[in-house]
Amino acid sequence: MQIYVVKTGDTVYRLASAYGVTAESIIETNQIAYPYRLVVGQALLIPGEDRAPKRGILSGGYAYPFIRPELLEETLPYLSRLLVFSYGFTEEGRLLAPELPDAWMIQAAKEARAEAFLTLTPFGADGNFNNQLIHRMLIEPKAREQLISELLWTVEQKGFRGVDVDFEFILAQDRVLFADFVRDLRNRMAERGYQVSVALVPKTSASQRGALYEGKDYRLLGAAADQALLMTYEWGYTYGPPMAVAPLPQVRRVVSYAVTEIPSEKLLLGIPNYGYDWPLPYVRGTTEARTIGNEEAIQIALTEGAEISYDETAKAPYFYYQDDGISHVVWFEDVRSIQAKFELLSEFGLAGACYWQLMRPFRANWRLLADEFWVER
Repeated sequence: MQIYVVKTGDTVYRLASAYGVTAESIIETNQIAYPYRLVVGQALLIPGEDRAPKRGILSGGYAYPFIRPELLEETLPYLSRLLVFSYGFTEEGRLLAPELPDAWMIQAAKEARAEAFLTLTPFGADGNFNNQLIHRMLIEPKAREQLISELLWTVEQKGFRGVDVDFEFILAQDRVLFADFVRDLRNRMAERGYQVSVALVPKTSASQRGALYEGKDYRLLGAAADQALLMTYEWGYTYGPPMAVAPLPQVRRVVSYAVTEIPSEKLLLGIPNYGYDWPLPYVRGTTEARTIGNEEAIQIALTEGAEISYDETAKAPYFYYQDDGISHVVWFEDVRSIQAKFELLSEFGLAGACYWQLMRPFRANWRLLADEFWVER
């Protein structure tokens, strides 16, 4: 497959003729909506002849139980692992299931030969990560044992193949206790043939300060879990200044540090399947960006007559537009930015990639992944 960047005057049919492929294949791969208009600066994945992928990787992605079944069905063939988001818990260690049924997701993963993982999160009543809930569970041995026992029972009863521990804003004082919890959970799960992964905030040093970082010890957690997911995204975020969600220099810094603490064959690179639309000017504490997907970004550019630019440093596409007198800037992901992240997988010999999240379609991404790698089952 090849990546082509649209120029003035290009049409799907002219590109199909130039590359010797059908227009339908370009339309289908890139999910181009009728009447098949293109945006100058848009990156297209041009289908090519089948070839042997470079190497095998683990490929995972998070999804809520309200994901559209047809979208999940289309995505699962490209995944080793489906992470069901999410299960919570009480201070006493009682496991809380998602509000919506998730059995159909587990069954769909099984039919696609992918493994479903239970994602454990410490959300409080306000829907945010609650470090006091984490703390009270960690310091109480009975609560820890209760939670581990209920996780094991749920994994066995529902047909999960493991647990992904996604805790954020852990208190610095709980750094070792949290790693001990992950280790104990892994040991209990391993007795029954299950695995445990842990999500890691994007640190660049062991001494990094801040509430998000101090409770996550890369070395301890890398030893405690079967795999570790680097959450290498959210530099550009809802309430932050406009910028790429996963600028490559920052992603590289995280990976470069991570491989000094954790074996590369345990590490999964986090990849964002979303972007943001910011109204301008940006005002800290006031401006709020809107989350969008790849398809939606292209449609906005089409509707507003914008041209897409590409930041060669961040390795990410962006564009500006006007709506009702208000300026906007959009940063998102396309096949060029995804390919740059895939190159990091190979450069550092990482185990694979994991997407946050699967709720928005991005077919060209999955076709590119299948062209570069085979998915380990």
